[in-house]
Amino acid sequence: MTATNRAERLKQLSPQKRLLLLQALRQQTANAETTTTISRRTPFSPAPLSLAQQRLWFLAQLAPGNPSYNISAAVRLQGRLDVAALERSFNEVVRRHEALRTTFATLNGEPVQVITPTLSFKLAVVNLQKLPEPDRQAEVERSTISEAQYPFDLTAELLLRVTLLQLSETESVALLTVHHIISDGWSIAVLVQEVATLYPAFCENKSSPLADLPIQFADFAVWQQHSDQIAKLKNQLHYWKQQLSGAALLPPLPTDRPRSTAPTFRGAQRSFLLPLALTDALKALSQQAEATLFMTLLTAFQSLLYCYTQQNDILVGTPIANRNLPELENLIGCFVNTLVLRTRLDADFSFRDVLARSCQVTLEAFAHADVPFEKLVEELQPQRSLSYNPLFQVWFALHNTPLPSLELPGLSISPLAIESGTTRHDLSLHLWETPSGLQGTWEYKTDLFDAATCDRLIQHFTAFLNKIVAEPDIQLSELAAMFAEAEKQYRLQYEHDIKAANLNKLKFMRRKAQSTLSD
Repeated sequence: MTATNRAERLKQLSPQKRLLLLQALRQQTANAETTTTISRRTPFSPAPLSLAQQRLWFLAQLAPGNPSYNISAAVRLQGRLDVAALERSFNEVVRRHEALRTTFATLNGEPVQVITPTLSFKLAVVNLQKLPEPDRQAEVERSTISEAQYPFDLTAELLLRVTLLQLSETESVALLTVHHIISDGWSIAVLVQEVATLYPAFCENKSSPLADLPIQFADFAVWQQHSDQIAKLKNQLHYWKQQLSGAALLPPLPTDRPRSTAPTFRGAQRSFLLPLALTDALKALSQQAEATLFMTLLTAFQSLLYCYTQQNDILVGTPIANRNLPELENLIGCFVNTLVLRTRLDADFSFRDVLARSCQVTLEAFAHADVPFEKLVEELQPQRSLSYNPLFQVWFALHNTPLPSLELPGLSISPLAIESGTTRHDLSLHLWETPSGLQGTWEYKTDLFDAATCDRLIQHFTAFLNKIVAEPDIQLSELAAMFAEAEKQYRLQYEHDIKAANLNKLKFMRRKAQSTLSD
């Protein structure tokens, strides 16, 4: 079969099958390179930063003390907890993964990773048992936010914190915070899974059941800097330069306040649940359109942005795990890459048309996903500002990171939602599949948007989804008209409420004045 015939056959596949084929080919290529592709460097010697770490280091220098790149998690533990076994478990994970023993320094003018050979990790245990019950819960909420917002010093301290809040003899809350420069979402799952494996063994004073790791994150960072790896990215860089040429950096989102020239990372979030019936309908639509659920939800998100901005050129950032080699799957480190998905829309397009175009854009992006976002920024050299991100300002993610086991002997474990009070992008939409339907969270910059605006986003997004599953051939112009009418009704109601509030205030002031005169 000729290359032309293979290309034609590839075009005939559905977007969903092509995406699966691309992923399989990337994995096949990675497997063909064998596990010896990445070799061990000299132990404990300073290592260069990976390309992702270079950008995070750069951002840390621009905005010291910025907590928006803290990754936080919290779980409630009910039952008899063996604190010593838990601390020993974390110590073993820290011993296994050099990334968790890494700080950063400047050597000959260049940032390097400095790995401490050994260290003793200590759980921070806070006893809240003497507080009254309401005060205990209030302290949990305060500590959860405080831990998430407390910045790290990348040069001088361990970039992992674990705090154990003891509420009673049988109830505790564990707070975990790690800096993104040594971790990512997949890494958190690795860490939790290893702790869940080690804890039962250490409760019984057994040795670790985990096999040694063949390589470490610093080995990956060295490998990534090799000239042959850089050379492999040239063709993919050519694609991205063409794809993103002339793109607008700042979509004209109707913000509640103008953008500040100073960097800001203050954020908040609103959560929502898409019912199971709607989730199933979205999956059915995806299957009918030969798309993935990610593609359908992304297209709905892009269509909503179009209605908000009336801009035909939509850029959205999205994460990809970027663990193509098998020896990277069980490592803790900052591997995640960012893809920039640029889709051009038109009022005459139906939703199905936009979905087909978005599918094509996604497939092409995944086919060129090896270029680190940091390398892309370096090559494109967009106009930089401290007040916004390069290349895109809105973020979309359908999270499918393998969920770790949350079962420990004698303990009932439940995750706690964390609102860190920070965000990296103007707007972010995160979605997870759950047994009850799609769980969603909108994050927004509080310097730009009000909570009421985010609540309307949720309403509009949900309404869009219901509309497209019922009428997938509806035109964007009709969706925009539906949005405009909803906004008109909101504005009318808002003006009515303001007038009513002002009238009530005037009546109150009159009554107060009359009371004063009577006295």
